[in-house]
Amino acid sequence: MAQLEDARSEALLVDSWLPDLEVSEFATVIRMLYPSMELLRVDGGVDGGARSPRRNELLHALREAQSSPLNDTAAWAAAPEAVPVVQSGVRAGVRTPGQAVSAIRKTEDGVELRKREDDARLDSARQALSVLMGRGESAKSGVPRESMLPELVGASESMRELTRLIRLVAPRSTTVLIEGETGTGKEMVARALHRLSDRANKPFAVLNCAAIPEALLEAELFGHTRGAFTGAVQSRTGRIEAAHGGTLFLDEIGEMPLALQAKMLRFLECGELQRVGDNETMRVDVRVIAATHQPLEKLATSVGSERTFRLDLYHRLAVFPVEVPALRERLEDLSLLAEHFLEQMARKRLTAEAMAKLHEHHWPGNVRELMHVLERGAILAGDRMEIGLEEIRFRRVTQG
Repeated sequence: MAQLEDARSEALLVDSWLPDLEVSEFATVIRMLYPSMELLRVDGGVDGGARSPRRNELLHALREAQSSPLNDTAAWAAAPEAVPVVQSGVRAGVRTPGQAVSAIRKTEDGVELRKREDDARLDSARQALSVLMGRGESAKSGVPRESMLPELVGASESMRELTRLIRLVAPRSTTVLIEGETGTGKEMVARALHRLSDRANKPFAVLNCAAIPEALLEAELFGHTRGAFTGAVQSRTGRIEAAHGGTLFLDEIGEMPLALQAKMLRFLECGELQRVGDNETMRVDVRVIAATHQPLEKLATSVGSERTFRLDLYHRLAVFPVEVPALRERLEDLSLLAEHFLEQMARKRLTAEAMAKLHEHHWPGNVRELMHVLERGAILAGDRMEIGLEEIRFRRVTQG
């Protein structure tokens, strides 16, 4: 209670068992004293009151904690610490609070041990809530932890702004248009939007409009009935219907044929769809997120044959546009990205010369190209733990 008086908080996470009072009594007092603060229980319950902007993140963290295979089922034991463990300036991994307390348990016993365990739990809870409330700081850069989402890697100003926009729009059902060059990670942004939304437990359906032949795209999107066309031996549920209650991610939306765009516009406006070959319409509840590397606004406002995208559909999709920056525009994140990928694929490290060579490259393929360059370098390095200058090789792309 003293801590709540000292600092305003958006949400309070409390264990259902308290040593000195009943949790419902505590919740009543909190609601009276702090009506604008949301109270959530470790078991996932919500005691009414206000809804925090971070509510979905808190609930997601609790769900992940409860599904953890750890023997200790307390949520604090499974949640990652706010700050990565750092040794000699190199990230050494992430320890859970449960692992930290286990280390203490091996070296101490008695009353002092219990006190240390309680202190460790309290510190871990403070750190986790600090991150979720956006007040923590990175041990490496001093950047507010609000800029860090599990799907995104980077500490640059552009990535912090991207994260801010994701958190603002994620809890809503607003249609989002993700724009950015090929290889920047637009699908990762879409997955972050879905994870932080109220639809996180519902389906996340993905459809790449450029990967499916034009003749089959409508049936793939809206579904079809038996006998609707040659080869339709049975009815099939479309991607929109499969995403009911959840999120539909339309990648490369700029490749959608004009004829199908009109039907997509109808669905976005009224929430109704009609299977190919069916006379009946059905209503579905789907949040649409679209992505493109093309200048859709330019394509929609062009004249004549150059106009390949409907202007009304563009405005319906771009209710909340989000721009994913190119890698060359945030080279300060290159070291973090390289470290992240190397930890995932090879647990190798780069020499200073190799890192300098990466910084000199223009990165036309963006983050995807970086991942492939590092994977190639890790293979060429063989059994050596370091990737040197000679292992960093770029592919020359020719136009023809």
